[in-house]
Amino acid sequence: MKLKVTVNQIPYEVEVEVDQTPAGLPPVYIGGGTGGGPAAAAPVVHGSGSAVTAPLAGSVRKILVEPGQTVTAGEVVAVLEAMKMETEITAPKAGTVVKILVEVGAAVQGGDPIIDIEA
Repeated sequence: MKLKVTVNQIPYEVEVEVDQTPAGLPPVYIGGGTGGGPAAAAPVVHGSGSAVTAPLAGSVRKILVEPGQTVTAGEVVAVLEAMKMETEITAPKAGTVVKILVEVGAAVQGGDPIIDIEA
């Protein structure tokens, strides 16, 4: 697929290979562009069952909740850093934080559980 990209007001044409998103996983949008497209989307919401999981590989930059704390759906509970970019991880549902499963600075892979939340 060919894309047109503008960097510092200089247009470039690049060719990229596109892989299909694995079945069952939502797309992940990173960044905060001003074009109104996917890059301007809200923070990533990712979790399954009672665990909030990492949507991508990176290191845990911040844990913003503690066990026993009540959270609302969409509330930012952690921040990951990958390639010098931060990604906010939000609670997929309202509930109470049961356990923090990682420490700040820990390396995680996409799909790794980070925080347990019980409804």
